[in-house]
Amino acid sequence: MSEDSNQAKPTSERHVPVLKDRCINLLAPGFEEARRRGQTPVVVDATLGMGGHSEAMLQRFPDLHLIGIDRDEEALALAGERLKPFASRIDLVHAVYDEIPEVLEDLGFTEVHGILMDLGVSSLQLDERERGFAYSFDAPLDMRMDTSRGQTAADVVNNYSEENLVRIIRKWGEEKFAGRIANRIVADRAEKPFATTGELVETIRAVVPAGAAKTGGHPAKRTFQALRIEVNEELDVLERAIPAAVASIAVGGRVVVMSYHSLEDKIVKAVFQAGSKSSAPLGFPVELEEHKAELKTLTKGTEVPTAEEIAENPRAASARLRAVERIKARRVA
Repeated sequence: MSEDSNQAKPTSERHVPVLKDRCINLLAPGFEEARRRGQTPVVVDATLGMGGHSEAMLQRFPDLHLIGIDRDEEALALAGERLKPFASRIDLVHAVYDEIPEVLEDLGFTEVHGILMDLGVSSLQLDERERGFAYSFDAPLDMRMDTSRGQTAADVVNNYSEENLVRIIRKWGEEKFAGRIANRIVADRAEKPFATTGELVETIRAVVPAGAAKTGGHPAKRTFQALRIEVNEELDVLERAIPAAVASIAVGGRVVVMSYHSLEDKIVKAVFQAGSKSSAPLGFPVELEEHKAELKTLTKGTEVPTAEEIAENPRAASARLRAVERIKARRVA
């Protein structure tokens, strides 16, 4: 199917939400707890994307109020169209998901009953060639989730020192051939600055051994991941966003996060585990109330998609799901 015909489809047909039912089922008890207290349940879809998860939640829970956050203005516009039938129950905000506390304050909410984060690059960003996220077709070397600001992938590739390129490709891409790739990038850009994804792919192919693709997939996969993370400051944002999400949840509320590579999952795991442990000093004879865990883990390690879920949506294959429930009021410093 051509790109044009795909974009002509309604948003609901272009986008299949990852692990939709599992995410909503994990969030649902938090909404029920809000109702039990006589409150209107409020959920934050912190990575709104094309609105698939949000639409499903609004359909299933007629009393739910949804706050949708996305840094991508095009995604917000498309999701806004998709969610028009629920206009009286939604607030859509152009922001990055580490700004959850500021968004809630601006909207007059002190806490919410559910937060969903579907990390990484969205279906919209992957499907629209001109965004430059995909290595499978030629496009401008951009990769910004928010096209209204910030440096592009071309800026990084053409301006970073070889040392810095090695650092980000190795750290963010977990690429063992980072040194070779960075060295070749610097050599090639001296002849002609990089402008497209295709040019970068050819440079990477020239130095990554053909045999590496048998285990590591496309030779450019890890470098593209590294550039995307660097351009959008994804892991720095995530390190702020997960604690912010946990702090914004009411007792009985839940945070559900889907990550797509080990670097993301490691950050989520660390925050969730810290909140799920007692803060009592080692060897302390009695666990005082203030030392008790604030969070309860709802998933055993990371949950992964079933074969059926992957068949329905191949992009779910690398998803890793974690969820926690707030069981104790926030500690006030």
